Amino acid sequence: MSTATRTSSSSPSSSSSRAARRPSDLTGRMVLRIVRGELVPLAVAAVLALAFWYAFLAITDISPLLGKTPTDVAEYLFVEADAAENRAIVFGNLGVTAVDALVGYVAGLLVALAIAVLFVLIRSLEATVMPIAMLLKSMPLIVVTPLVTLAIGNGIGAVATVGAIAVFFPALVTVGFGLRSLSRESFELVSVYGGSPLDVLLKVALPTAVPAIFAAAKVAVPSALSGAMLAEWLATGQGLGGAVQRASAGFRYDELWASLAVITALGVVAYAVVAIGERLAAVRFGGQN
Repeated sequence: MSTATRTSSSSPSSSSSRAARRPSDLTGRMVLRIVRGELVPLAVAAVLALAFWYAFLAITDISPLLGKTPTDVAEYLFVEADAAENRAIVFGNLGVTAVDALVGYVAGLLVALAIAVLFVLIRSLEATVMPIAMLLKSMPLIVVTPLVTLAIGNGIGAVATVGAIAVFFPALVTVGFGLRSLSRESFELVSVYGGSPLDVLLKVALPTAVPAIFAAAKVAVPSALSGAMLAEWLATGQGLGGAVQRASAGFRYDELWASLAVITALGVVAYAVVAIGERLAAVRFGGQN
């Protein structure tokens, strides 16, 4: 067998193997590019936040006993003799708040998505429910929290409920807008080909609303964290919400500032994770990179 023949016979297999590898390679590079694209703004945001922190303390001239710099917080967590104990306290409370916020976050988003879907399937329902929802939204969360505590107790259920309420209303508006943005012609086209309202929802409306769903998910991150901390402050006394209250009352300002720093860092990282998911979904559903 000639060299040309061997080359030609081996070329298809090598070409096919390269072609088989190429999609996964491209996907891997695409994911890395998206992650890098979100990490750079995250790093810039961290630098700006630290600069603002220093500038705020310098401009307001707060007493060093009350206002702690990032350096003070770093020493409290990593340098002082009892730094290990400090980390155990702060990060232990952070873990509690993270779980509380996650439960409220997921519950609020799912309920908002479910009701927004009902609005699409039952058009008259939106006109009835939205005014009531906006009326409830006008009530401050700090007023709602004691009512929730009275109704269901002061356990994790109350914290999750307050967090879900904080997430629910903005998510409902954002997701509902995304689902309604689909043109009427698209609905009618699916119906003409025999599609049911559920087919329209699953095959047209929801894929089209993916950007709105992720936009709601990003906005919901700080809402879930603040709702969880507020409920911990007023209801359970646990997590970072309770820790901030106790640290303030006990003049433990190192712990207070460290608690605020780690919850802020968690919020920024969680927001970046959702943003990465949003861009991956845009590639998956919209073919964008």
